[in-house]
Amino acid sequence: MATGSAALAAPLFARRSLASSGSVNVFAWGDYFQPNIVEAFEKSTGIKINISTYGSNEEAVSKLRAAGGKGFDLIFPSVDTRPNYDEGNLLAPIDENRLRVDQIEAPLWRNSLTLGAARRGKRYLIPFSWGTEGITYDSETHDFAPGALSWGDLWKDGLDGKVAMRQKSVLITLAIHLDATGELPSNRAMDLYKTEADTRRIFDACVAFAAKHKKNIGSYWNNSTEATSAFTDGGCSIGQTWDTTGIKLHSDAAPKWRYASPKEGALAWMDTAAVPVGAENIEQAYELLNFMLTPKIGAMFADNTGYNSAAGGTAPHLSEASRAAFEFAYSGNAIDNLWWWPMFTPWFSTVREEYVEKLTNA
Repeated sequence: MATGSAALAAPLFARRSLASSGSVNVFAWGDYFQPNIVEAFEKSTGIKINISTYGSNEEAVSKLRAAGGKGFDLIFPSVDTRPNYDEGNLLAPIDENRLRVDQIEAPLWRNSLTLGAARRGKRYLIPFSWGTEGITYDSETHDFAPGALSWGDLWKDGLDGKVAMRQKSVLITLAIHLDATGELPSNRAMDLYKTEADTRRIFDACVAFAAKHKKNIGSYWNNSTEATSAFTDGGCSIGQTWDTTGIKLHSDAAPKWRYASPKEGALAWMDTAAVPVGAENIEQAYELLNFMLTPKIGAMFADNTGYNSAAGGTAPHLSEASRAAFEFAYSGNAIDNLWWWPMFTPWFSTVREEYVEKLTNA
């Protein structure tokens, strides 16, 4: 949905690629490289894309670590997970001389550094896409006034078996909600990252709260397929989801499904592109990145997935449906109120997995 200085970037592949041969091995989220984008890139450059997919950040780093950083030329980590790649030095520093930095939205390029894109003065991650976790709901069943939707709505009475959620994320949104109500002060959940003791204190309270309302939970999900199925097949009418789940349900399943940001703030994530240390097709990798971050292809990516491209100047190229979905999801001050996932602290990932188990078994 981005608009910015990169709107004046050079026309899409006005010149023939210097890397117009060979192949590029991509390890990406399952819905990133759909046929229209693959076909456009291969036709424009002569470079063949070989795609492998994963469903979680944990799966991505585990497979790359097992291979010693080899086997792939591009991978797409969420920006806050970069510390997980530090062990074994799995990523190569970004060569900005090969990258069309002017095509990337300047605020995303700049802010990514504080979110985890850099280490010891070197950039390892390139902003690629961004999106949110908010609430998807059946608008024929649930009626929310503008600006009134809340994370607390997932835990209200009368929703037995009707709520979908992802354990690792609902721990965060519970902390945000309980902070907003004053029940569990946590500096809008940022105290989770202060010390391990604070993490455990806050998560203990969140698990206890969830246990009291566990009857609401109809389905847990861990990837986009499971999230969608929770609504289409699992009987859920409301839940915490990625933006693309609600947006694609609205466009592909039924107009009744809507996605919006809660008043306390949607969780915001930034996915990035990275070059593994063992990459072999370097020129082709940067060629693909520069292609994906042009305005037209960035818009095509957004239309395909429901995510927002980090490319500047995409707005004029988006479908009408994509623009309408964005405006509904982020009405009012929703963009300013986003809660960006901070970079993991050394203990956070391990402790959170422990509490995911506690939540699941509560």
